[in-house]
Amino acid sequence: MRWLTGSRKGRPGTLRTADSADLDHLVDFTRSRDGVEAYFEPRTTVTEATVVLVAATGEWTRLRIDGMGGATAFAKKQKIPLYEVERVGYPPRMREWTRRQKR
Repeated sequence: MRWLTGSRKGRPGTLRTADSADLDHLVDFTRSRDGVEAYFEPRTTVTEATVVLVAATGEWTRLRIDGMGGATAFAKKQKIPLYEVERVGYPPRMREWTRRQKR
């Protein structure tokens, strides 16, 4: 099954799609932190589809993924819950962690 597609090279103005380095980062984040949940963000006119991983501490990371199918396959393989951010929003701990980092 192919989770991520594309390359970092492309025409100017073309959206960059996810690649294997993105997947490696997401896997590492999931394995190195407790209580990770995934939040799918659909494609917009500015960015490709992304997944935000949020740890129990609120620490988070965001990278491109191959649509909802890619996010579903990733979450299933990593055995973590997946939510659609448009339906549930972001968890409060994510905003709290970001606020603490700015201090």
